[in-house]
Amino acid sequence: MKAEPSRQLRLLDLQAVDSELARLAHQRATLPAAARATELAAEVASARDGVVRAETTASDVATELARAEGDVQLVRDRAARDQARLDSGTCSPKDLQALQHELMSLARRQSELEEIELEVMERAEAVDAVVAHRREGLAALEADLAAVLAERDHAYADLDQAAVHAQAPRAGIAEEVGDDLVGLYERLRGTRSGVGAAALRQRRCLGCQLEVNAADLDAIRGAAADEVLRCEECGRILVRTPESGL
Repeated sequence: MKAEPSRQLRLLDLQAVDSELARLAHQRATLPAAARATELAAEVASARDGVVRAETTASDVATELARAEGDVQLVRDRAARDQARLDSGTCSPKDLQALQHELMSLARRQSELEEIELEVMERAEAVDAVVAHRREGLAALEADLAAVLAERDHAYADLDQAAVHAQAPRAGIAEEVGDDLVGLYERLRGTRSGVGAAALRQRRCLGCQLEVNAADLDAIRGAAADEVLRCEECGRILVRTPESGL
């Protein structure tokens, strides 16, 4: 393939644009704020699950407490009715004895149920404290996530703007290089870590960073100025410059 020396030098400009775009894309893909946002999002999701579990437990305990309170109230109401009958003085001696016996039984039952009620109340308070603690933790994580997302989005906007600025001259440079040379460059770039063309500087290929051997240097010296050369080591387009050391 033949290409004017100026076209080959412009190919290096095209490579510089593509390398900068690749650098910006890599920076965007590996942005620390984005990684931190992903971590925090997972922590927030886990914290939300924790809050839901705690709230479910609290709801269950609240239901249990309501049932315990209802049981105590039933016994109190029954005892109050029995006491009212006892105090009315209208009961027969047999009924009086039965009422007194029942009131003693109800008192024991009320004491037992009140102990159960107290135990459930203590558990309810403990569970409510867990719910409050987990809600506070979730709120703090959500605030952290919002701040990191804002930081990430700001960085994304800066990188996207930089990419637009870097991309701007590419079409014009590619037109100057020509479709034939750009086509070869693109094919090589796709298989060689994004670098399809490299300068020969001080007898070293800047694509693979290897020094060109003496025999190949002689061949390069003897090549026509418009001949498109390839590095024998990495296969990239090798562009001669005033700093090639020939």
